[in-house]
Amino acid sequence: MTHIHHTLAEEFSDHLDKMHQLKLSDAHFVKLHKEYDEANEEINQIEAGLEPTSDNFLESLKKNRLHLKDQIYNLITA
Repeated sequence: MTHIHHTLAEEFSDHLDKMHQLKLSDAHFVKLHKEYDEANEEINQIEAGLEPTSDNFLESLKKNRLHLKDQIYNLITA
């Protein structure tokens, strides 16, 4: 199985400057970015077979990551 890492830099490559600006000026963005990175890392560990879990838990992590990504996108494009 091929694992896609889904980093925010990859997901929003057209908005790198804006993300950098928000990292320096918006504590809420920093919090969301950190939560996204943590969820993404956990998903990558599970998908690589390094961390066993249930399909339901993996699904809930992916939904949370998507929700965080939507919030981050809204901040980037506001």
